[in-house]
Amino acid sequence: MTPAFILALVGAYFLLLLLISYFTGKNDSNEDFFRAGKSSPWYLVAFGMIGASLSGVTFISVPGAVQSASFSYMQVVMGYLAGYLVISFVLLPIYYRLNVTSIYEYLEQRFGWMSYKIGALSFFISRVLGAAFRLFLVALVLQQFVFDAWGVPFELTVVLSIALIWVYTFRGGIKTIVWTDTLQTFFMLASVGLSIYFINQRLGWGFFDFLSSPELGQYSKTWFTGSWNERNHLVKSFVGGMFITICMTGLDQDMMQKNLTCRSLKEARMNMISFSLVLVVVNLVFLLLGALLFIYAEAFGVTVPLMDGSPKSDLLFPEIALNTGLGRGVAVTFMLGLIAAAYSSADSALTSLTTSFCVDFLGIQKKPEPLKKRIRKRTHLAMSALLIAVVILFKYVLDRNVIDGLLTVATYTYGPLLGLFSFGIFTRYQLKDSLVWAVALGVICLVILIANLPPSWLGGYQVGYELLPLNGLLTFAGLWLIRDKGEKTGASL
Repeated sequence: MTPAFILALVGAYFLLLLLISYFTGKNDSNEDFFRAGKSSPWYLVAFGMIGASLSGVTFISVPGAVQSASFSYMQVVMGYLAGYLVISFVLLPIYYRLNVTSIYEYLEQRFGWMSYKIGALSFFISRVLGAAFRLFLVALVLQQFVFDAWGVPFELTVVLSIALIWVYTFRGGIKTIVWTDTLQTFFMLASVGLSIYFINQRLGWGFFDFLSSPELGQYSKTWFTGSWNERNHLVKSFVGGMFITICMTGLDQDMMQKNLTCRSLKEARMNMISFSLVLVVVNLVFLLLGALLFIYAEAFGVTVPLMDGSPKSDLLFPEIALNTGLGRGVAVTFMLGLIAAAYSSADSALTSLTTSFCVDFLGIQKKPEPLKKRIRKRTHLAMSALLIAVVILFKYVLDRNVIDGLLTVATYTYGPLLGLFSFGIFTRYQLKDSLVWAVALGVICLVILIANLPPSWLGGYQVGYELLPLNGLLTFAGLWLIRDKGEKTGASL
């Protein structure tokens, strides 16, 4: 597939998104941009959230990690499922009862101004880094397989990618995202299914031949229950996955903003539960695809592509789809799936960053009516510029598998949110609000120190994703120390 054809495919795809944006963004109101008029059908939100949750990171990086980690990621996915149940029955009722636009408004009502700002800032940093991880991956593929052939620098590729997102989200916001996510999820899942079919066909297998093959058995080990010191131990992965979901979905404005567009708590809960069950199956399919890619690469002598002189397993899927003669069908479905996966999360991230900054930091709800739309549009442009800068920076500092990097960052940045929300929900105490920032900063420094301790200092123990609940627990303990013993409020539950 030539670079020109890939670029034409990307252009056609974005024309379709622009068409959706035209119809959903006609109103161009802040109410539609931030909350979609609270009229989104729950099943539409549920289907679209699959794509937003998976993103380009899952589409490429999860299959790429199979060689080194087998199917151990399923341990984390089962933890995700438990986390979604907590969100459905603990967090969603709070958000709907308070009728918030930004979920961090809860912290202001519960504790005060400083807690509110610390919570919002934790999300802001987390989402900027998370969105940048996802955008970095798609820009990397476009650069490797399209723009390098034309001598276009990586920086310009990033600018172009984010500019396209800005164009189709700047009017409709979350109302547009609910519909574009649905389309993008369909393309992504269709792409994975077709890729598995075509690669199996090239290997001379049917799908059930693949499932029963000894080659799959080399990669399909799922449960790791041996040494507790190992980073991917079952319990550590499950607990880490549960808390990653609670934080990266339930305490994340990006994901919850879509849920809050549903008509009622009942519909939002139906959306969350149905979406979480489907997500388990979808992640298993991605891991099967990863095993199939490495089996194919070994059978046909395909080497893992290099980036800056080092093998980059994240690039194996695009290498096989685009450069090994599987045919235009595989190449087209791969590119559509990649674009859909990457932008289904990136566009909602840009919208949620705009929402959070407008509501949590600029207090847009308190501004004069004529200024509100202007503030929103300028903020949307500024958030786009910020993402461009961070994605470009990643090219020079990122040195690991992207899915691992994304989840590792989450263990640091979501800790203050986990601690604050837990303290608010499960205790009746007020806080000395002015000291919350010191607790959050101190705990983050302590967690970074723990994460970088040599395993030899810990008896061979390797710290993994369980660092996130530890972060939340330490934050909770710090908040307990600065509780106002003389003041109590009604329990949040």
